[in-house]
Amino acid sequence: MEKHSKRYNSAVKVADLTKEYPLNEAVEILSKFPKAKFDETIELSFRLGVDPAQGDQMVRGTTPLPNGSGKKIRVLVFTDDAEKALAAGADFAGLADMMAKVQSGWLDFDVAIATTEAMKQVRTLARVLGPKGLMPNPKSGTVTDDIAAGIKAVKAGRVEFKVDKTANIGVGVGKRSFTTQQIAENVSEIASTEFSKF
Repeated sequence: MEKHSKRYNSAVKVADLTKEYPLNEAVEILSKFPKAKFDETIELSFRLGVDPAQGDQMVRGTTPLPNGSGKKIRVLVFTDDAEKALAAGADFAGLADMMAKVQSGWLDFDVAIATTEAMKQVRTLARVLGPKGLMPNPKSGTVTDDIAAGIKAVKAGRVEFKVDKTANIGVGVGKRSFTTQQIAENVSEIASTEFSKF
């Protein structure tokens, strides 16, 4: 017989895991689960039933969370005007110097934003940034000439979603320390996005 931890055993007593619950009740139950020693991320998962191998069924995009994601986002901006980007809240900014740093293996950031002009050069980093999901992309709002708005949107808790190879989407909707209302509002926002209509 498989042995489980005390935490697992007390968690399974909190709810009937074979039953479906309405959102508010599910979030309420979530607050009763035993806590870990860190502020856990709450993730929402969707099975879309699409074929990700078909280009027209590739689902991706971004959505702002009304209560943020609870995660501190480190933003790198590829731009000729580093001073302006840093003043707007970027953690790192520059063009040739930042590109050289990334090329040498530095990836200490969560989101990369690029101006349209800078993107002409940043494309050469596709092999480094692409596999890590860090490549600036117009569809996700990370290629923009309004750098201040781009940084603000990302730092405020905009989340990016993309269907994986198994036709699922997993997206963080907040932290365990959030109130049940904040979690429910964030989940409602995600549930109203386009991918949830599949």
